[in-house]
Amino acid sequence: MTQTVTTAENIVLRPRRPRTRTRGAVRVLGDVLLWAAAALGLLCAVVAVLTSFLGFQVMLFSSGSMEPTIPVGSAALVSSVEAADVEVGDIVTVERGAGELPVTHRVVAVEPADTADARLLTLRGDANDQDDPAPYEVTEVGRMVFSVPGVAPLVAQLGTSRMLAPLGVVAAAFVIWGLWPRSPARSR
Repeated sequence: MTQTVTTAENIVLRPRRPRTRTRGAVRVLGDVLLWAAAALGLLCAVVAVLTSFLGFQVMLFSSGSMEPTIPVGSAALVSSVEAADVEVGDIVTVERGAGELPVTHRVVAVEPADTADARLLTLRGDANDQDDPAPYEVTEVGRMVFSVPGVAPLVAQLGTSRMLAPLGVVAAAFVIWGLWPRSPARSR
């Protein structure tokens, strides 16, 4: 089968490439991957806005002190709140001191502190039998909004140059592929 292409100078006959199921399946798969990449990019943009401008933080869990509520390897989004807004039962992240990682545990008691803005929070991990050794005096904490199990290793790797370079190349390839002109659909 041939196709006639007319130009200002002449008429050219070219063989028409047959449309195969494989080409159609590849196109559909590519579209699905492009939409999935766009959704992931949108999610990353939302998290970037939340953490950069609205005071949210992403916490990665490497210990099992909050299991089964928050398993090891989870990532959580925490929102900054005043200590006066903290209630018993909240899961909060507090700073422990210089050079130490913050702790995320459940609030078991809230008491007033010496200063008007501060509170003394007694915390306990859900997997622990005892409260933390001493109450934390805080004026502000990070309250957990939600957590996603199993994504902490991936989130930690995404920030490394070993991952950012290949992801940039893949993103550029998707953009080029998505914007590449396609042949018009032909009627049968």
